[in-house]
Amino acid sequence: MYLKLIIRNVRRSARDYLIYMVTMTVCAMLLYSFLSVTSRYYRPDMGAQYNLAVLGDGMKLAVGSISLLLLFLVRFVNNYMLRHRQKEFAIQTVLGMEQNTVAWLFFAETFVLGAVCVFAGILLGMFCSQFITAMLLAEYGLEYRLSFMLFPDTMLLTAAFFGISLAVTGLFNVRTIRRIRIIHMLHGGRRNDTALGRSRYMPFVTVLYGIMLVLMLASGLSAKHYYFDSRFPLPVHIMFQGNILAPLLSLAWLFAWLIRRKRWGFQRLVFVEMLFTLVNACFFASVPPICMRYQLSFGSSALGSDTGANQYLLFLLAALIYLVCGIIYLSGAFLCRWKDKNPAHTYSGQNLFFFGQIISRLTTTAHTMTLICLTLSASIFLFLAVPALTGWASGFLDQRSLYDVQISSAYSSVYEESDLLTGDLYIDSYGLVPDFLEQRGIAVSHDCAFSLYLPCRDEFYNRVKLDFPVAVIRLSDYNAIREMLGYEKIHLGENEFTTQWQSIATAKERDEFVKNHRSVSTDAGTLNLSQENPYYEDAVGETLYNRYTDVIYVFPDRICESLLSVMQCRYIRTIRPISYADALQLENDFRKLYPESPEDNIGMCYYIRTRTLQVNDTRASIFMTNAMMTYGGIVLMVICLTILSLQQLLDASQYRYRFGVLRKMGVEENDIDKLILKQLCVWFGLPVTVAIAVAAILAVYFFTTIQRQLAAYMGTEALLLRLLATFGVLTVLLACYFASTRALFKSAAGRG
Repeated sequence: MYLKLIIRNVRRSARDYLIYMVTMTVCAMLLYSFLSVTSRYYRPDMGAQYNLAVLGDGMKLAVGSISLLLLFLVRFVNNYMLRHRQKEFAIQTVLGMEQNTVAWLFFAETFVLGAVCVFAGILLGMFCSQFITAMLLAEYGLEYRLSFMLFPDTMLLTAAFFGISLAVTGLFNVRTIRRIRIIHMLHGGRRNDTALGRSRYMPFVTVLYGIMLVLMLASGLSAKHYYFDSRFPLPVHIMFQGNILAPLLSLAWLFAWLIRRKRWGFQRLVFVEMLFTLVNACFFASVPPICMRYQLSFGSSALGSDTGANQYLLFLLAALIYLVCGIIYLSGAFLCRWKDKNPAHTYSGQNLFFFGQIISRLTTTAHTMTLICLTLSASIFLFLAVPALTGWASGFLDQRSLYDVQISSAYSSVYEESDLLTGDLYIDSYGLVPDFLEQRGIAVSHDCAFSLYLPCRDEFYNRVKLDFPVAVIRLSDYNAIREMLGYEKIHLGENEFTTQWQSIATAKERDEFVKNHRSVSTDAGTLNLSQENPYYEDAVGETLYNRYTDVIYVFPDRICESLLSVMQCRYIRTIRPISYADALQLENDFRKLYPESPEDNIGMCYYIRTRTLQVNDTRASIFMTNAMMTYGGIVLMVICLTILSLQQLLDASQYRYRFGVLRKMGVEENDIDKLILKQLCVWFGLPVTVAIAVAAILAVYFFTTIQRQLAAYMGTEALLLRLLATFGVLTVLLACYFASTRALFKSAAGRG
């Protein structure tokens, strides 16, 4: 009998909670799909130069951590299902069924319903995993071949995760049902959440924001001695003073309200504080761009340092969070005020009914709407940031892996010229590497060993972090590198020099440097900048430049004979790719003889990078970043949209009576459909619109801070195309949830 009852309730629940079932199925599908690439049975044909072992445990840990967010969804939906069916449980108890039996029946129903969804999700995941495989192979530039396969270990992990989640949540439900009194079950569906006026979440948020304002003010005051430096332009002074005055005015308003709080009311406090917060957010957001533009660096506690920029990013996030909380909190009050001041519109048609529906929900679920809005903001920002980060990393990889083997040294930990020459290690020019390649039967097509110099010997002792001297390369060595990469050779006059620039350098920086360095004094005389070709921007690798510099001088060979050699490099290109095992062995053997970090941090630092390991490890990291941010964004968005949908669907049965009254009063079905559409538009539109605005602000702020990297390694057009594709996917997902909710809401509300 109990089994039949469970099956009957599951069938009925499948109809009532279709969106929950679809969501659980999608989540199980996503979890299986993203975990499939970590299966020990996963064997894509990628060649000997690639190794997916780096994805293993890290990918599982990342996917598992993000999937923990689904526990919140499972718990939330079960709570709503429990609340929706409390009256049914009370009737079953009154008819003679023990309350303990009712609780375990509900546990069995939810577990069976969830198990069916997980099973369907795993089957769908077998197909969805093909997209993940295609994305992985595309990252490595390999051809995709269709193949379907179920991975037993991934199936077990997916089933175990959701099985444990459903079991734990079900046990909590059993405990809850046992403790609820029958009278409370009978009236459970009529209870509302905490009303807006009695809610404590907004006062708590305001107190936390007040504490943050104190920290903001203290941070601005910590750099007060920079305000009077006349070398700074006007925008810098405005930024400094604004980051003191804006938090100070916000705190002054808080103290003024405390004095007259009974007369002004809490809503006025929030509204005025939001206006000040907008000003604060503008000044906080101006810190990194202005510091980057004017190259401000004032130490660990100042605005211009990396620590200061990160600190003001935290302040900006705090300001945006408070703005979101305030908008949602005051939205119900705003509608009430607007309704009272516009009676002609309020009492026109069914508008009074519409306002009653919306205001009653906003005033009782403001904290839930706020959390949904903040979570949606994070989800949208993840989607927007993914193309920028992956495009930046991919473009940077293309420019740093130009050679099959690159070897370089650094003199930053050497403080005496006598320590630059290291005997046999210097003379053999890293002869270990070509010998290793010859032993493994790897033919070499190009091999260039060369030195880098300093224009003046005295510059060897210049170790200021952002003021390292520009290094020098021989013209013949530079041409050998260009020939290796397929570029044309260059020519210089007897007393001429030219410059080579990294891609990350901006045109403004390059032009300013060229303008101020028309001539260079060296130990062998003065050289003049070539008028015909003062600079070159072809990609030649990142190890060619001295630390903290984006440019290198190209001098005639005879000049370099009189200069101090400080770094030794060797670039090698092979005819066929080096296998992953050989590349790993080569780097290990090299580091035994040429350490990257010398003992006691005294001595030359040596570096070896093979294209095989660079591409394999970086592509794996890019794929993992892309997959995790995409998965996290989808999970967060699905959670938010599911909660928005369920909050409407689970209240639809209460609206059945209200819409029935409207029908009896003669309201047409078309007008009722319009009311439902308007209500869902507000319910979905408010959090989604605010979330899009917040995410857009964060995205613009983020893109501004990395604009140099995006311009150098990705390009604006490629970024815009990816952002448009992302926006299209999000729009489709939102439209599907909205359309499904509207259809199910109309069905649940009934027609009389």
